[in-house]
Amino acid sequence: MTLINPPLLTHGGTHAARAFRMMVRDLARGSQGVTEGNDLKVSQLATPGAGVRVGDGSAVVRGAAWGQGSYTQYNVGDATVPIAPTGASARSDLLVLRVEDPEYEGTRDPETDEIGYFHVVSNVSATTTAAPSGMTAVALARLDIPANTSVITTAMISDLRSIANPRRDRKLHTAFPGSLSRMVYQDNKWHTWPGPATWRIAVPSWAVTAKLVTTFAGLRMDSADVYARMQQVLGTVQGQDTAIDDDQGNNTRRSTIVLADSLTIPAALRGTTQTLYVQTYMSKSETGNLGVDAATSLIADIEFTEGVV
Repeated sequence: MTLINPPLLTHGGTHAARAFRMMVRDLARGSQGVTEGNDLKVSQLATPGAGVRVGDGSAVVRGAAWGQGSYTQYNVGDATVPIAPTGASARSDLLVLRVEDPEYEGTRDPETDEIGYFHVVSNVSATTTAAPSGMTAVALARLDIPANTSVITTAMISDLRSIANPRRDRKLHTAFPGSLSRMVYQDNKWHTWPGPATWRIAVPSWAVTAKLVTTFAGLRMDSADVYARMQQVLGTVQGQDTAIDDDQGNNTRRSTIVLADSLTIPAALRGTTQTLYVQTYMSKSETGNLGVDAATSLIADIEFTEGVV
């Protein structure tokens, strides 16, 4: 295949429809899926019945053929999609947003027929997660329907949506203790410490997950062996424990400790400002102390990622 000419938006040129579709493909970086987290969500009918509804939203649908480009399609309001009842056997159906462009498949007329539409692929495998090969479509949901059933409920709907190009937001936060702060008591309890490891974090309204890494460079230990645990907390969400198990005796020494978590962001935290802090558990089994001072650097690296909701 040779270059398609003239290049898109050349003054005085005549451009094929696929030139615009290829622009959509390029701008979407070759990805397909819904645009934002709540787009085209499939749910049961307001009064459960023999169908489902697809909510507001838009999507990019990549053409099945090379050079076909990608399509954009949007839905305003709830669309009702009928679902056939099952008989004596259970059945899985795949609900997709399909584009049937007569230049590549089918015989639909763009002037009179729906080229983009919600389509049910019936009787698929119970593990199906994608549209059939060769079909220009994005999967929205799989319906796993028991035998002798005509009413579709939420429990039967598996959300298969993905975001074409999820938003990400990553920031680094630092702190440098000005003086020595020690965790000196051993009480088998959690304490919000060290105080400088506290930051106010703006949580994006679209964030569904977060990756958090807090690094203590030059964490101080002294007096005896140390056994402790540290944990990151973002708002009300607690991360996992990281153990500090040091058996170097009573000399003063330093170490680098890294806390890392992948957290799910609850809806209540999205679009709010939350406190990210560290809490520390000091064990009675060892009598050594922890400390941060002017020789300690604290670094919090946090990345939020968009996902379907």
